[in-house]
Amino acid sequence: MIVNRLDCDELHARVDALADLLVDTVDGGASVGFLAPLDRAEALAWWRERAAGVAAGQLAVWAAHDGERLVGTVSLAFPDKPNSRHRAELVKLMVHRDARGQGLGRTLLTTAEAAAAAAGLTLLHLDTETDSLAERLYRAAGWTRIGAIPDYAAAPDGVLRPTSIFFKELTPVARAR
Repeated sequence: MIVNRLDCDELHARVDALADLLVDTVDGGASVGFLAPLDRAEALAWWRERAAGVAAGQLAVWAAHDGERLVGTVSLAFPDKPNSRHRAELVKLMVHRDARGQGLGRTLLTTAEAAAAAAGLTLLHLDTETDSLAERLYRAAGWTRIGAIPDYAAAPDGVLRPTSIFFKELTPVARAR
């Protein structure tokens, strides 16, 4: 398994595979901001819109490949306010259903955490559906749950579900960006 950070050109080159991963993730029931069934054209458009953030340095995207097949992704979203340059939000940790149970989610998570620390960040935060597999992953990886918001977002099936808010403090290995 190879995990690499995508630049803008690489994101555009892999947009079809990224869209397929997003569709699989939503169809598999993961709450990542979309309702099922997710139209592939909508998934393509969503990923294409991310390219501007990557180009501007507001978003970092890592992709995991098993050979030529893209099987997972994770992103860090960087705030643009001067008082927030020490932190980022972990977003869109996705693993294809066929690649689950092999530790790939943990690998993607530790990749993003290490990159954040290397960039001098001291804090990461995220939200995830309460009682989900993702929540168990974050707890096992040492993230701190600070609470839950009821009926926060509709899951892919349209049912409102709570979200849990997490943070993780990092030891930076460089100056904050």
